[in-house]
Amino acid sequence: MSGPDQGAIAEAVRALLVACGLDPTTDPDLLKTADRVSRSWMTEFVAGYGMDPARILGDPVLGEADPDVVVLTGLRFHAMCPHHLLPYRGTATVAYAPAGKLAGFGRIAELVDCFTRRLTLQERATHQIAEALMQHLGARGAGVVLEAEQLCLAIPGEKHDSSAVTTSAFLGEMAQRPDLKARLHDDARRSR
Repeated sequence: MSGPDQGAIAEAVRALLVACGLDPTTDPDLLKTADRVSRSWMTEFVAGYGMDPARILGDPVLGEADPDVVVLTGLRFHAMCPHHLLPYRGTATVAYAPAGKLAGFGRIAELVDCFTRRLTLQERATHQIAEALMQHLGARGAGVVLEAEQLCLAIPGEKHDSSAVTTSAFLGEMAQRPDLKARLHDDARRSR
């Protein structure tokens, strides 16, 4: 399968509008909708497929004196649920225990984008971010907590519009650190 095709996405949006009984060629509110939606999907919801975690975490800074742990909180993200094609958004808290290599803070934020700007489950993205830190940065441990509002919970008839879903993954040394697990979960709640 090839990568995302903006033209095909626009055609699919036009077909969806027609299937909804709307005319995207005459309704002034819909004339440019397909193009706007396709651009948005290319940059916001499927851009992660073209991002490479090895490249993002490549060229790390070599640490002379590694800190025990590096923690980034409040990293805003959004993604698209593959089951309902409804977005979810929230904040990521990402931590890793360096083993001689340090990643720039912007690289960690880009890594979150790499795995959330896809059609993905929150649970899967959480684990993929932690795995990438272990694999591509050689971290001794990694911990990731994503806390998000899932519109597939908020929009349907049940109207759970104040709900939040928290997912976490702790690998390597982080899996054995209940103090860090508790801290990352607390940080995630505070940054929401």
